[in-house]
Amino acid sequence: MIDPYLAEFIGTFLLLLLGVGVVANVSLKNTIAEGQSAWVLITSAWGFAVFVGVFVTGQFSGAHLNPAVTIGLAVAQKFSWSLVPGYLIAQVLGAMMGSWVCYLTYIDHYRLTKDEGTVRSTFCTGPAIRNYKNNFFSECLGTFILVFGVLFIVVPNIEIEGVVVENFGLGALQALPVAILVWVIGMALGGTTGYAINPARDFGPRLMYQMLPRKNKDADWSYAWIPILGPFIGGALAGFVYKLLV
Repeated sequence: MIDPYLAEFIGTFLLLLLGVGVVANVSLKNTIAEGQSAWVLITSAWGFAVFVGVFVTGQFSGAHLNPAVTIGLAVAQKFSWSLVPGYLIAQVLGAMMGSWVCYLTYIDHYRLTKDEGTVRSTFCTGPAIRNYKNNFFSECLGTFILVFGVLFIVVPNIEIEGVVVENFGLGALQALPVAILVWVIGMALGGTTGYAINPARDFGPRLMYQMLPRKNKDADWSYAWIPILGPFIGGALAGFVYKLLV
């Protein structure tokens, strides 16, 4: 395991990063959370949504629900690379379907909403301040914290196609720890980009928004690579650092 001094360093680093992060998020100018009490509701709901998804599917797939988690676990040698493509496709498709059903549920409200920026924001993320370098770093860092935390909590065994895979996914977390992890990431680090920290979560709904029969829609594809590539790199880095430490 990690040297105890190094462990203290990492634990304190995470404590201060997230603790100071949440203060900065609600206090600094031009963050998404600035002066908006709705941010607490948004971050809480995303955490609870993760709880439900993991609770329902953990016993069957390990409940990755996120291509960055899948890649991170594979890099850390906790998941078979042969299963990665199928997982990624299923996650993107699931994200597309979820956003589509949400659109149908609120379709009357979408019709009354004329501001396309507001409509797009219900599907995909966008930066509070458009600075591609910093936006990329934010997505990379948030996902790194997510996957790094998951790798130190996960301890399940699960059987797929007759093969037992150790330390597989989120299923053994009993859903709550990972929900809390996503919650604190959103409140502490999400104010710069809306914390996609999940390529499927952003790409699937963004693609669905592009397909909507709305005038003047703009899916902002020039930004879309950031919540895709940033989380992939952050997840892979987390898996690599985990291998070095453990």
